Amino acid sequence: MAQVLGIGYQSFKEVRTENIFYIDKTGFIREWWENADKVTLITRPRRFGKTLNMSLLECFFSNRYADRGDLFEGLSIWDEKSPEGVYNYRKLQGTYPVIALSFASVKTGRMESLKKAVKQIITNLYAEYREMMQSAVFADADRQYFASVNDDMSDEIFFVSINRLCTYLERYYKKDVIVLLDEYDTPVQESWLAGNWDEAVTFFRSFFNASFKTNLHLYRGVITGIMRISRESIFSDLNNLEVVTTTSDKYAQYFGFTEKEVFQALDETGLGTEKQGVKEWYDGFTFGNHTDIYNPWSIMSFISKKGKYDTYWAGTSSNELVNSLMRTGTAHTKDILEELLSGKSFVAVIDEQIVFNQLGESVNAVWSLLLASGYLKVIAHEELRADRKSEPSYTLALTNHEVLLMFRKMVKGWFCTQEQGSAYNDFVKALLLDDVDAMNEFMNKIALQSFSSFDIAKGASSEDDPERFYHGFVLGLMVDLDGRFVIHSNKESGFGRYDVMLCPVDRERDNAYIIEFKVHKPRKERDLEETVANALTQIAERKYETQLLADGLKPEQIRKYGFAFAGKMCLIG
Repeated sequence: MAQVLGIGYQSFKEVRTENIFYIDKTGFIREWWENADKVTLITRPRRFGKTLNMSLLECFFSNRYADRGDLFEGLSIWDEKSPEGVYNYRKLQGTYPVIALSFASVKTGRMESLKKAVKQIITNLYAEYREMMQSAVFADADRQYFASVNDDMSDEIFFVSINRLCTYLERYYKKDVIVLLDEYDTPVQESWLAGNWDEAVTFFRSFFNASFKTNLHLYRGVITGIMRISRESIFSDLNNLEVVTTTSDKYAQYFGFTEKEVFQALDETGLGTEKQGVKEWYDGFTFGNHTDIYNPWSIMSFISKKGKYDTYWAGTSSNELVNSLMRTGTAHTKDILEELLSGKSFVAVIDEQIVFNQLGESVNAVWSLLLASGYLKVIAHEELRADRKSEPSYTLALTNHEVLLMFRKMVKGWFCTQEQGSAYNDFVKALLLDDVDAMNEFMNKIALQSFSSFDIAKGASSEDDPERFYHGFVLGLMVDLDGRFVIHSNKESGFGRYDVMLCPVDRERDNAYIIEFKVHKPRKERDLEETVANALTQIAERKYETQLLADGLKPEQIRKYGFAFAGKMCLIG
């Protein structure tokens, strides 16, 4: 019977019973079991099969699935034999008490709502074991505590709730417990966005310590998430943690599809002629030394849509955290983003332990997060050697064409909110029509509305505003005029010496443009008019038009504009 192509399935039991298309990843069971790590943290970008693999572990090990060996028939783990010809793993299936929970649904950063949401998850988990507590192995005091785990439980009860449940399960089944926690970092990300990072870390630290460190009846644990939050914060007490990130070789082939698996799926679904296009759009993820890893969501969506190319993976999330970091980032951050949008790479020092309270201050922390989230890929990296004290550096680029389109859409959104979109589009039209009065009107609207969104990063000063806005504005031009102009931005040694050149693709249709940005200097300039004049003088004296003339453009085809800023006011001339 042919497999059914289904999107969005996260339950291994459902995938197998409904005959949903499945690429065999059960080798993950064997590798994880034989590595014998006490607690494993596995980080992968979203939609890379983390939840399905956690469900896979639950279905294989949980005694609730003791009679469900049929779920694994025909898969590699079920047919694996020892050198003596014994099916070792068939004997292991369904033999452990397993606690499985997920924080994926906690989509609030407000502490009151966050605490309520995670406590409801624990309450629902406890409800699954209510009948077990009627056993004579438990005393009335145990049942009283069990009943105290509810939506209104105290923080102190929440902290030890998993620890105590493991104690009850071990007493009932006479066997230590496997604990699986999926998407552990979702509430922490939300709390950072809401400005409650410190309080959230304090709240979860005690929970993680009790669940995975001081838990006497924990046999093994697996934690998954998108990023590795620094040990100094949420994992400060866990010294028994094996961390597997996107730069690790461990389990690399079990999260995401390999190119061989993708091409085979394309052949089987009649889309074999699209291999090169699929590679250009969706290839690029690298885990450890394993290259050519594909996001399953994109591939399955592409196949289900009969070969239609689209930003499937990038469209499954609001990308709010990434958008916030890029929008409020420094001029240097936007400078690098401009390079990335142009198809270039850059070198950065990467620390895979994401320190959230450094995200607004450390540009390398931002790149570390983007790498962990799958938006950047490693082109090359310098190994840390014994004779070197420097931190390891990585050459990074946007992961693939799908991610490129996501960032372009994100940048356009900076200027195309409901309030700003019309003004920005009207400014571009006015620029191309050489309508200076309209340019001034629309640019002042854009600057007034945009400065407030570009200057909210932690540690930003008002002196940063024009330069931060300038870089964002150039990115917006790159996105909005792509294909019609080749856009160059020449960054020399600081704001006030930048220029932007728009070189037309169709010289019969469009002119070329040189734009110089300058901040008004009250001690040297009387007013904005003088600042504009200085900008135009700089264009002339430094002969910015030389390259355009050398490329065959006539002087009358070159438009020159000075943009002068004073606070949130702008004058163009």
